[in-house]
Amino acid sequence: MQLTQSKEAVSINIRAKAKQRDLIDQAADRLGRSRSDFMLEAACREAENVLLDQTFFTVDQGTFAKFQALLDNPLTPTDKLRRLLKTKAPWE
Repeated sequence: MQLTQSKEAVSINIRAKAKQRDLIDQAADRLGRSRSDFMLEAACREAENVLLDQTFFTVDQGTFAKFQALLDNPLTPTDKLRRLLKTKAPWE
């Protein structure tokens, strides 16, 4: 999933308790990020997860059987597979 990004920034306002703000600030500081950057990244990551979890797709019986066979017999780990699994998702 790739989101089209506008060059124009918009404001998002939320209210938080002091404890919540302090927790967010502490985590953002540990990563060397601003509060806004930290919150936007976390919110976008969760939004993507929600949308991906609710995506429905169908396949024919043969394709599902192949998919099931792959799940039942996972690939042997190789350097190529390890590199693939470490690759960042396109939306990150």
